Amino acid sequence: MTVTVRDLRPGDPPDVEDFARVRHQALPYLLWTSASVLHTLTHTPPEAWPRSLVAEEDGEVIGTAQVMLAHDSPEPGQGMLNIYVHPERTGRGAGGLLVRAAEEHLRAHGATKLFAWVLDEPGNRAFAERRGYRAGRSAHFLRLDLAHAALPPLPAPPPGVELRTAADFADDPRPLFRLDAETMSDEPGDIDVEFTDYAAWLRQTWEHPLLDRELTTVVVAEGRPVAFSVAFTDGAKRYVTAMTGTARAFRRRGLARLAKVGSLHRARAAGLTDALTGNDTGNTPMLAINRSLGYEICATEVRHVRELV
Repeated sequence: MTVTVRDLRPGDPPDVEDFARVRHQALPYLLWTSASVLHTLTHTPPEAWPRSLVAEEDGEVIGTAQVMLAHDSPEPGQGMLNIYVHPERTGRGAGGLLVRAAEEHLRAHGATKLFAWVLDEPGNRAFAERRGYRAGRSAHFLRLDLAHAALPPLPAPPPGVELRTAADFADDPRPLFRLDAETMSDEPGDIDVEFTDYAAWLRQTWEHPLLDRELTTVVVAEGRPVAFSVAFTDGAKRYVTAMTGTARAFRRRGLARLAKVGSLHRARAAGLTDALTGNDTGNTPMLAINRSLGYEICATEVRHVRELV
């Protein structure tokens, strides 16, 4: 059996479907579709030098990699690689070949520090450590059985506050961009991001094929969005909260919880049955909200970093 690595073929639908399938098998806590894979590859700015790779064994795609520079960070030379191999095809060298190809690509384009998410399992962590990566912060994946969970009733908004959806901002989504930029800047992370390009946000986020504007719930106060819960769906039964946040001046008023509960009720009414989300292990407030809603931790990832010399 021979394993080789090559670039994903964006114009080959079965190849893209195989990429999404392997990602789903290896990391079922996120949404992977052909449309989302293509969207990420084609709408990442060229200065990030994005590259999607597959590992192939005798014609079968068994491993995947998404690779890019952190182009929107004020600190140059930071690269990201996320490697996932089909869980029934590990131990065949695919992961090592993908890491090598990804590192060569990033080094060639000026990367000096590499970041990779690794599932918190002994074999995966040992794989990363053997290649010079050291463990850093961690994040949980959480799941809620939306079909059977006892959701709390949707509370009445406080005076002067109303619940809307992202679809209500279709004519001018800029207020949502401003809220997204503010909340993202406060998210725990290893890489600082300068989130100022509205046109890029439109392409990458607002036009994302998994974004469900009807289920994305927005809290409006004083005439503007001040909290939101962003919903991604796969067009079938799965629903992912991609982001929940509140503007700084409106925090500690229960508005993030209000948005999240509102979105969950909308998702259940739409027939979605499987709710997923993720939280940095240090994000205590959001973890508390999710646990109070019935979410349970189903997996953990650990961010690993390697300095290139």
